[in-house]
Amino acid sequence: MLGLVEPQSSGVGGGGFMLYYDAKSGAVTAIDGREKAPAGASPTMFLDEHGKPLSYLEAVRSGRSTGVPGVVAMLYTAHARYGGLHWQELFQPAIRAATDGIKVPERLASFLGEGSPFPPTNEIRTLFSRPDGGTVEAGDLFRNPDYAATLKRLALEGPSALYEGSIASELVKVTTTPPLPGDMTLRDLAGYRAEWTQPVCRPYRHYSVCVPPPPAGGVSLLELLGTLEKTDFASRGPNDPQAWFLFAQASRLMYADRDRYIADPHFVTVPVERLLDPAYLRLRAQLIGERAGPVPQPGNVFTPRGPDATQESSGTSHFVVVDADGNVVSMTTTVETVFGSGRTVGGFVLNNQLTDFSFAPTEAGQPAANAVQGGKRPRSSMAPVIILDHDHNFFAALGSPGGSAILEYNAKAIVGLLAWKLSLKQAIELPNLIARGDTFSGELAKFTPAVLAGLRERGIELKSGRAENSGFHGVLRRADGTYEGAADSRREGVAEMLAPARRGEAPHAVVH
Repeated sequence: MLGLVEPQSSGVGGGGFMLYYDAKSGAVTAIDGREKAPAGASPTMFLDEHGKPLSYLEAVRSGRSTGVPGVVAMLYTAHARYGGLHWQELFQPAIRAATDGIKVPERLASFLGEGSPFPPTNEIRTLFSRPDGGTVEAGDLFRNPDYAATLKRLALEGPSALYEGSIASELVKVTTTPPLPGDMTLRDLAGYRAEWTQPVCRPYRHYSVCVPPPPAGGVSLLELLGTLEKTDFASRGPNDPQAWFLFAQASRLMYADRDRYIADPHFVTVPVERLLDPAYLRLRAQLIGERAGPVPQPGNVFTPRGPDATQESSGTSHFVVVDADGNVVSMTTTVETVFGSGRTVGGFVLNNQLTDFSFAPTEAGQPAANAVQGGKRPRSSMAPVIILDHDHNFFAALGSPGGSAILEYNAKAIVGLLAWKLSLKQAIELPNLIARGDTFSGELAKFTPAVLAGLRERGIELKSGRAENSGFHGVLRRADGTYEGAADSRREGVAEMLAPARRGEAPHAVVH
């Protein structure tokens, strides 16, 4: 359904990460549906003829930016173990909507218009055209019969409808077409498998915060929380400039480590234990002085790596579902940039996830951890979260879209919820602040003048910019067993408590 109503951010041509809480066992599991580079991908694929990195837009709008899609395989893998309905049933609402038409959401229309940060390609304009040849606008009825046909095949054939046969052949054809053709083959598609993985869980404020392992961004989120835990951050509050100064400085330290060390663990050693070691976190926290200084350097984790040259977009979708039995899904999914690569197949948008690799494979003689390799999954900022209480029962599930800022969006809400004891909605609506390297951006209108002045005194001058792009969603389980859901007012998300489908069932919560 997201591929129909929010195709600029996600869909069957993309990938994602899922966390699942099983109410019977209390276990949290993770599934990696991240895209993979084709076997023929090379470390220099995003360099020009002079050995210089391509411009970001040129790389994105190319055939070589598309990785083997993973989200369909991930959903099928989850359904095989935990699904309650027949696979075919799950597609019927989206098939009907694609056939009968939807009213074009304002956000989708905004990315099709003249003011879009990534102007739509001709393929995108054709897909979203009106009968008169113009591009659809907000409120127009939009039908996507090609997408309905794709969903019908997925419903009947399972993932093989995407990874084999005519759709796969068309996907290979489109991605190997100039300019800058890619290397995807039918073998790459047929060989894709989603992976069950063990989540990484660490304590924060007497709760256990669980995230997917690398190449997802969750380890960096845990590092940020752990660094803040080594300061007096929790004793402060949302109107204290020192709290936001600590948040900004801990974020800068986290990004320095993330950009140097996080990558696909099947290809490089990722020092997870070192990055989350309490003694290491204490050393990192001790680097936070009274004023913002130069760009922080990555910490010493005894793993030599070159600097990273990855550029990231702020697309993506997130949703949370709690079912009638108390099982929980927290899932983040994306096609990467607005409308992905700008190329389409079968009524859906192809991802540009391979631009999440470092464009430069080496720097100063050291290989970048996130350099391109055939079969490798690019580093991701996606970090769906499930939080357990001290009895190991489900407490909350949450997450946000937003590119590399996902880590700070999630951290902001978690500290608001667990350290400052705000309601879920209050935590989500806290101002966004993004601090990475020598860049500080934030929602200036949401911070009090005193906070902005206090940050300025500490060497941080917030600029308006990318920090408004969160789309947070979450569900919290109250002490009485009822649920509280909330969605970010910055996007079009909603929280719904659905009525029981059958007599005797409990209602369940959906936030999307």
